[in-house]
Amino acid sequence: MPNITSTSDFLLLEFSDIRELQILHFFMFLTVYLTAVTGNLLIILTVSLDYHLHTPMYFFLMNLAILDLGTVSVMVPKAMANSLLNSRSISYAGCVAQVFFLFFLGGSDFAILTIMAHDRYVAICNPLQYETIMHSRACFLMAVGAWLAGILNGMLHTGGTFAITFCSNTIDQFFCEVPQILKISCSDMYLVEVGVIIFTFFLGIVCFIFIIVSYVQIFRAVLRIPSVHGQKKAISTCLLHLTVVSLLVFSCIFAYVKPHSYSSSGLNVLFAIIYVIVPPVLNPFIYSMRNKEIKIALWKLSDFRRSGRSG
Repeated sequence: MPNITSTSDFLLLEFSDIRELQILHFFMFLTVYLTAVTGNLLIILTVSLDYHLHTPMYFFLMNLAILDLGTVSVMVPKAMANSLLNSRSISYAGCVAQVFFLFFLGGSDFAILTIMAHDRYVAICNPLQYETIMHSRACFLMAVGAWLAGILNGMLHTGGTFAITFCSNTIDQFFCEVPQILKISCSDMYLVEVGVIIFTFFLGIVCFIFIIVSYVQIFRAVLRIPSVHGQKKAISTCLLHLTVVSLLVFSCIFAYVKPHSYSSSGLNVLFAIIYVIVPPVLNPFIYSMRNKEIKIALWKLSDFRRSGRSG
């Protein structure tokens, strides 16, 4: 196969060659995108404007919302544009940007989820020392560390991916997903990125185990709550958190670690949607819309806007 490293663009997976279905895909992506953007923007604005929510838990929640907003904005608009314009192309620079921001935002997102599990563990299992452990400077440094870890993650994967030469410009995915890019490699340099993926996978599993252990301790503490209603509410919320984290982890494992023999375009797209699009859509509902304090703050914000208009 010829070396076409000098290509100026890549061709992404086409959902359908039927124009009506392309338009349908556009509106489906648009609906999902607007839902994710609206939910995460509401969290960011609510936490920013209500000083009652200026606590560690909501500070990390706002960081999570910013990262989720970025993740869905990196992938979905390009897929929407291609469906609307009957196109498959993405520029080389655009593909590089997608890979960098996916790993940057995804890595930071998972780090924040890990920190949030630690925050809930301290709050529930060690409440008397909560303010001492989770003070404002510690929270700021943890958030900065999560963002910096994400940037480093993005740089490593982007450098490892685009150091290789390509023998094709056709990517079997609706965005620039690294496993699909590696499939069109025609040099042994792809092993560098494989090594980076394995290292990242190891760190992700360590974080996942930390999250699981934290929630096990939380469950044990919650079961000692005398109120049955309080137990059910706390456990249901924790289980939802774990569900989202588990979906993220196992869909990423399938996408990045599965053998080629289990690969198909349909499954690749399905699991890519699960780890790229589903968390930004669900997180605002799971972490916030079920939260009484967030609901009160949203009502206050809407009342303030209505009173401002009437005035």
